[in-house]
Amino acid sequence: MSLHGKTALVTGSTSGIGLGIAKVLAAAGANVLLNGFGDPAAALAEVSSHGGRVAHHPADLGDVAQLEALFAYAKAEFGGVDILVNNAGIQHVAPVEAFPVERWDSIIALNLSAVFHCTRLALPGMRERNWGRIVNIASVHGQVGSVGKVAYVAAKHGVVGLTKVVGLETATTPITCNAICPGWVLTPLVQKQIDDRIASGTDPQQAQHDLLAEKQPSVAFVTPQHLGELVLFLCSEAGSQVRGAAWNIDGGWLAQ
Repeated sequence: MSLHGKTALVTGSTSGIGLGIAKVLAAAGANVLLNGFGDPAAALAEVSSHGGRVAHHPADLGDVAQLEALFAYAKAEFGGVDILVNNAGIQHVAPVEAFPVERWDSIIALNLSAVFHCTRLALPGMRERNWGRIVNIASVHGQVGSVGKVAYVAAKHGVVGLTKVVGLETATTPITCNAICPGWVLTPLVQKQIDDRIASGTDPQQAQHDLLAEKQPSVAFVTPQHLGELVLFLCSEAGSQVRGAAWNIDGGWLAQ
């Protein structure tokens, strides 16, 4: 499909999942606005090689004023945001009673509150242009729990709930809102969990296998390319009646 003439904002897109999604959307012809704390020059070069116009804005998504500046920039430079991919996220692992309060606050701010703020800022322009796609990168942890991940699981459950509400509020319009719930993707966050196993004496290949085998029956990682292609489908006419869904792409994790 072609996304020529559309502009996509992908948060957390200077590396990992967000960068992979940005490349797929650029290859489909979309203009892409990147956001993230990684190396913007490298990300810009990588995404622009796939086509379309590409820019980067360094907004801290935990700061509402900077989020508003991000959307003002998108309107000034691109005419607005047609496709919003809420992807940015952080993680911290600790038991509830030992979970640092400041970590709880920062995870909820970025993983959940920023999704709300980006959505509320994107919707008026989408309604004006009578078309829009909002895709929230949630997680299997938006539907099930794991020990030690209280803030992440709470935030991702919130994202799935937010998605349902926005899906209902836009149900009679050409705007859709859906969530994608990936299982294990080999991102820096997941690599750290593998590295922790290696540090305790596990062989690197075994450490990766064991992490996958505990949760993901396919024993294979979901890739950023997989996620980008699913986002692209949700942007298509074929995806126009997928509304308020939480789409699992998890190697069978939630089928168990």
